[in-house]
Amino acid sequence: MANPIVKDMIEAGVHFGHRTSLWNPKMAPYIFGKKNQIHIMDIRETLRGMLRAKKYLSQVAAGGSLILFVGTKRQAGEAVEEQALRCGMPFVSERWLGGTLTNFRTIRSRLGRLEELEELRSSERINEYSKKMQSSLNREYRKMYRNLNGLRTMNRLPECLFIVDPGKERNAVREAKRLGIPTVALIDTDSDPSQIDLPIPGNDDGIRSIELIMKQLADAVNAGKGQAAMNKGSDKPTASAASAAPQPVVAEPVAAESAPEA
Repeated sequence: MANPIVKDMIEAGVHFGHRTSLWNPKMAPYIFGKKNQIHIMDIRETLRGMLRAKKYLSQVAAGGSLILFVGTKRQAGEAVEEQALRCGMPFVSERWLGGTLTNFRTIRSRLGRLEELEELRSSERINEYSKKMQSSLNREYRKMYRNLNGLRTMNRLPECLFIVDPGKERNAVREAKRLGIPTVALIDTDSDPSQIDLPIPGNDDGIRSIELIMKQLADAVNAGKGQAAMNKGSDKPTASAASAAPQPVVAEPVAAESAPEA
């Protein structure tokens, strides 16, 4: 408990869970006790989970793979976008579109449409359309930008997902599991940790809590990318070392999943 980050976590309220009546019994190993009918999480378990997540995400980033940050709830969106941009990773902070992973080719085609609209709006050609059509194109652009802008850098499927509140983002969890993509998540006392590969028990409703965890993980990603850059000029990796690095999943569409219009 001497780790200075623990003090910051307590001040940010990372240890506060939900009302005891809402708990998931599978979270019992991560709960320290309760106060005023609110579960209190074991901050030591939170620290362990966060350190494991930092190590893993740093390794993924060092291998040159993508990490998709997901958090669409009101409390999480701003931190998810800010920290994903800071470490150069794709993100979803507004709405998870069905098929984002399982019909990735469709999502990429929608991104192509977004780029077409941006090019049109920035050129004189937009004036060739009627005012009514211009208004329609602008509405289409705003909607697509809101839902797809964070995915611009995702030119292939991610190596893993980091999720704030997997209960809220159950569709993202389901698609990741279907494709065998590992998940890291900030999970509260009402969550099911068995659905997540690397859970971080903590308050997933408090803005300060989410910001603290997100910043720590983004720092780890940047550290991994920095280490990779330092090693870039050294001897080329051996075949065994290269094979040990995380490998991105090859994007293949799944017919059963359909991507709704962005």
